[in-house]
Amino acid sequence: MENTNTTLSHSRTFTKNQKWVIASTSSGFALENMDVLFLSFAMSSMISQLHLSGGAAGLIGSITNLGMLFGGVLFGLVGDRFGRVKTFSYTIFIFAFATAAMAFANNITLIYALRFLAGIGAGGEYGVGISLIAESFHKNQMGKMTSVAAIGGQIGAILAAIAAAFIIPNLGWHALFLLGLVPVVLTYFVRRHLTETQEFVEAKKAEKESTTSAVFKYMFSSPKLAYQSFALMIMTTVQIAGYFGLMNWLPIIVQKQLGLNVSGSSLWMIATIIGMSLGMMTFGTILDFFGPRRAFGIFLIASAAMVFTITLAHNTVTLLIIGAIVGFFSNGMFGGYGAVISRLYPTEIRSTANNVIVNIGRAVGGFSSVVIGILMDHYSLTVVMAFLSALYVISFITMITLPGLKKMRATNATE
Repeated sequence: MENTNTTLSHSRTFTKNQKWVIASTSSGFALENMDVLFLSFAMSSMISQLHLSGGAAGLIGSITNLGMLFGGVLFGLVGDRFGRVKTFSYTIFIFAFATAAMAFANNITLIYALRFLAGIGAGGEYGVGISLIAESFHKNQMGKMTSVAAIGGQIGAILAAIAAAFIIPNLGWHALFLLGLVPVVLTYFVRRHLTETQEFVEAKKAEKESTTSAVFKYMFSSPKLAYQSFALMIMTTVQIAGYFGLMNWLPIIVQKQLGLNVSGSSLWMIATIIGMSLGMMTFGTILDFFGPRRAFGIFLIASAAMVFTITLAHNTVTLLIIGAIVGFFSNGMFGGYGAVISRLYPTEIRSTANNVIVNIGRAVGGFSSVVIGILMDHYSLTVVMAFLSALYVISFITMITLPGLKKMRATNATE
């Protein structure tokens, strides 16, 4: 199940095609995250202008996550069946046009439909892009390369914040979503400069069964494989739960529970994203050099411990520092899942495996914000942090029970 393309470069000098792969996937993830975050920045304006209830507004995000899950399964299968490059460009088109169409949405029904469609494109893009990386780089470079792509998503968050700050006050929230058309430009470069990898072409030539049959065979056909797939879903669920739980609620928690006034939300976002990006590169390097068990072990245990440092924030400066540190560990792991999944599952189902596992994590883990909100209403800050800490401990225990990760380290050691 390992990456068998021996023609790929393992040196520090990347080929032209490798450069285009990492540039296009990083840009794609940045634009996807930018489009998704437009909703967060526009939400208060949408609620006010369209007179939405809290429940109706909250459902927009849930519908987007469901679209991601549906799109992940659909385009994962399409990517494995018909090719990565075409499918990658199709997913970009879908979330780009669905996002831009929000500029003309003036009722909640149309907003639900467009966010579901945007979710389909965004959810489909992830696994296809990760598969392109996995099949273009040596397996001992995967951790760092998938982390570079994940950092692209953080850059998208910064771009979304800057765009929202200038456009919403001057032109309104509808105009913000017109920027969703920007990713269409990326598809031109993707189709012009990228070709299917040799590994994928060879896998298609040797194919002896349908893609859906191969997915069941390699993901669920035995108790061992089923446990591996479900265990990875648990880990990605914790990853997403921790991210949304901390990033959505941390400033509010500190203001409400500790009496601090976080006036510079832009400073908060910049500090947190810097911490996350440094964490991703550090995690990717550790994963490639020491293997996934050590990398995930260090970051999961550190995340379980570091969430309690939030109680030490007594002014804005310490909050920004703690936010960066928590972001370093809690979200630094994100890029590693694509690297691990890509090595545990064969080429013929790689994009489906990535999309199914990660998007189920998104769909389930996204509810952590609701759980934390309930806990905040009834319990102390310490209880809320204990809940998050317990999630990371559960993920750590799950991780050490995966035999495939042990074999992955043994393979690295012999290379």
